[in-house]
Amino acid sequence: MSTGDVPELLRRLHTELQRTQSLDPESRRLMAVLLHDFSKFESHVFTARELAVRFEAEHPGIAAALRQLVDAFGKAGV
Repeated sequence: MSTGDVPELLRRLHTELQRTQSLDPESRRLMAVLLHDFSKFESHVFTARELAVRFEAEHPGIAAALRQLVDAFGKAGV
């Protein structure tokens, strides 16, 4: 995975969020903040990992996308 993959991963995460109707308002707000920060290539890796763990059971698609973003940023040295 390269830094060029990050925009595609962000699009996938946005898509998963749009498909998910059962996120509570606070989780949705936190995800919006995280996506905004990621889109500016700022690293909030700890938050992303915590959210991935939190979403694993009920929203595995979101959790997988978050883990991939964390990995992509780590490989890019961000």
